Amino acid sequence: MRIVVGLEYDGAAFCGWQTQPSGCALQDVFERALAGIAGTPVASVCAGRTDAGVHAIGQVAHFDIGVNRPLTAWVRGVNALLPPSVAVTWAREVPTDFHARYSAVARTYRYLLLNRSERPGLCGGRVGWYHHSLDLGAMRCAARCLLGAHDFSAFRAAACQARSTDKLMHRISIERQGNVVTFEFCANAFLHNMVRIIVGCLIEIGGGRRPIGWLESVRDGRDRTRAARTADPRGLYLAAVTYDPGWNLPTPTNFLGVLPGDLEAGLSMCR
Repeated sequence: MRIVVGLEYDGAAFCGWQTQPSGCALQDVFERALAGIAGTPVASVCAGRTDAGVHAIGQVAHFDIGVNRPLTAWVRGVNALLPPSVAVTWAREVPTDFHARYSAVARTYRYLLLNRSERPGLCGGRVGWYHHSLDLGAMRCAARCLLGAHDFSAFRAAACQARSTDKLMHRISIERQGNVVTFEFCANAFLHNMVRIIVGCLIEIGGGRRPIGWLESVRDGRDRTRAARTADPRGLYLAAVTYDPGWNLPTPTNFLGVLPGDLEAGLSMCR
């Protein structure tokens, strides 16, 4: 049978999602916990391979299993074997033609940026940081050129292995609460480091070092070297993965609109 689960995690202590020989990846600790419940090795597939230091509120993964366990075992049982910074939030049985990555129709990422002169302390590891004031109006204006279907070659890491650089950006929002600026991006899919490179470019514009029209020229130039530095991974969250309603999975609206309570409480100290 095929089981799909939702996951949330603090990525600070891990070398990314994808399994590594050293066993330092989220996939490694997740599959070890699955094996502890199944009594046999288990291989998993996730919706988005987050990088080292990147967090998730709404990661989704599936795995095939040949033993019968109640769904609660894949939540509470697995959680008992996971590190405190990783948790399964729900589990469902799905048909074998479901695929956590290829069945997804959209993904939403959120980037949290502490915008004040002093570096983060209490919320260190959970936010990016920029010490000069930012013009949100300029950043919003610039970001409009990324909406719709475009070639996002200029916003991909050199190591990106995606077959196509054409992506469809559904929505971009940029909001401020106190000293925390929240960037949210929803697209059909993302390239490696795409969100963090875009955020780096928007910071250049918001900080007054680049004009609003510069982002469009970067997009059209399709050259990574013309874009800004990649933003700090610690501010990035995989917020939601969207699937066709026919799969009957928890709706991603559970993860959008507000920060999780514990994160909201922690960041309130930074505002």
